Amino acid sequence: MPDTTEKTDLCSLTVPELEAYFASLGEPKYRAKQFFSAIARGERFSGITTFPLSLRARLEETAQYLVPEIAEKQVSALDGTTKYLMRMADGEEVESVLMLYEHGASLCVSSQVGCRMGCRFCASTIGGRIRDLLPSEIYGQVIAAGRDAGRRIDGIVMMGIGEPLDNLANVLRFLTLVSAPEGLNIGLRHISLSTCGLADRIEELKRADLPITLSISLHASTDERRSAVMPVNDRYPLDTLLSACRDYFAATGRRISFEYTLLRGENDSEEDARRLARLLRRYFPGSTPVHINLIRLNPVRERDYRSPDDAAAKAFCEALCRMGMNATLRRRLGPDINAACGQLRRSRIKETGSPHTTERTVTDYANIRND
Repeated sequence: MPDTTEKTDLCSLTVPELEAYFASLGEPKYRAKQFFSAIARGERFSGITTFPLSLRARLEETAQYLVPEIAEKQVSALDGTTKYLMRMADGEEVESVLMLYEHGASLCVSSQVGCRMGCRFCASTIGGRIRDLLPSEIYGQVIAAGRDAGRRIDGIVMMGIGEPLDNLANVLRFLTLVSAPEGLNIGLRHISLSTCGLADRIEELKRADLPITLSISLHASTDERRSAVMPVNDRYPLDTLLSACRDYFAATGRRISFEYTLLRGENDSEEDARRLARLLRRYFPGSTPVHINLIRLNPVRERDYRSPDDAAAKAFCEALCRMGMNATLRRRLGPDINAACGQLRRSRIKETGSPHTTERTVTDYANIRND
């Protein structure tokens, strides 16, 4: 992890905190907004031309610039989707994906280096979690991608490498940074946070009272099947998870989206669709706004799971709609590049080797709630 014991991680500080920092240097408070705006534009300390040279030199000596650099990128020839491999200051790498829509550009960001949740069909969990990303490192992915693309990032999807709620304190600070009007000013209503289902952390998120969209990675309609592909379900079974979701909606009024990755022969039958509809109606009856986002699996070389064909995927979606559910089949983006989250990072690790070992896995998650 970057050494923050001697140098200040300025890019993780809010504007009020920056005001206090610059005041400690004998500088006027307005330096804080100048700094925050310059960093949001992708300027390094030496490039902040509104600062005198003496102040820039002092920042280089006493502060850390932890905005990642782009180590590699792949651009889809089909739809312009861009996958970035972002390199942190300590050499660790994560992925971000820029997706283009009619309504604007959205960036999928990572929240951890690796992941300890152990979902069986996901490349991000192979090798476990190395470390959490700092707020500046999550925020920096947005800065770096926007600068490279030469355009405004309109929305954020926290669905990259890592489990956002497993790094909740840093994620909450990131949300403050990325939505600040002095910087990128991305509205919280244009930010979606995806979780595999850490029910106690959903309670903490509820107390934060942020107008973001909560997305739950569900992927099965029974505890037995969900535990088979998502070990976290052993710690937070469906009743615990969906009760937390129901409480979240009651407190915030924000629609919850349920992500359901279709796995051929595992969860894609018409009976699976019926069970899924019954399950969600039990916790969200009547006109409660619930959305089911169906995802066709992007195959991972190290995993055995496969996606159903397009006809079967559409049939599953139509079955849910006939049962009165609001369901859509997500459009595939960037099918000609390493589409599955974590695959570009995995290929780089295989090429270069990795000195890191798994820190923890989900199997001991119940015993580490205070870390």
